[in-house]
Amino acid sequence: MYIIAGLGNPEEKYRATRHNIGFNIVDVLAARHDITIGSKESLAMVGKGYICGQKVILAEPMTYMNNSGDSLIALAQYYKIDITKELIVVYDDIDLPVGKIRLRPEGSAGGHNGIKSIISRLGTQNFSRLRMGVGSKPEQMDLVDHVLGHFSAEDKKIMEASMDRACDAIESILTDGIMTAMNKYN
Repeated sequence: MYIIAGLGNPEEKYRATRHNIGFNIVDVLAARHDITIGSKESLAMVGKGYICGQKVILAEPMTYMNNSGDSLIALAQYYKIDITKELIVVYDDIDLPVGKIRLRPEGSAGGHNGIKSIISRLGTQNFSRLRMGVGSKPEQMDLVDHVLGHFSAEDKKIMEASMDRACDAIESILTDGIMTAMNKYN
């Protein structure tokens, strides 16, 4: 069983922001596989189903970004998953161009507070992740304003195509493993 967790903030006002791209990708993946994310469990909204023959829990932590680890540790312990093999975390990255995907089997938080929380609570940085580029902040803009801001019309078009590609990459992880998926999608 896999837990595929998209990171974001729970309030509706954050739904289409750069920081919520993890939620958005998980929503696209859920729609693609007819999985309803509608029950609350372990501080997250979850949906259960099958993707590429694998049983999955799609999760959107409701703890706000900076406390994402609280939800993921509860889910991982409840479902007794092997974090290093059965957890995929999907989140935004300001160091990647808009729409660029980067897969990794492990790594540091790279300054991302949601990932810092997850690493702290799980006690390891050895879990798969899909980072989606949301573009770097303009020089004159505050970082918080940038990540909580909305995409331009042009960037929205790029992101729509990129979210589909991100779902393809997640499916590849489930069928072929993280290393093969990295070679194909990075």
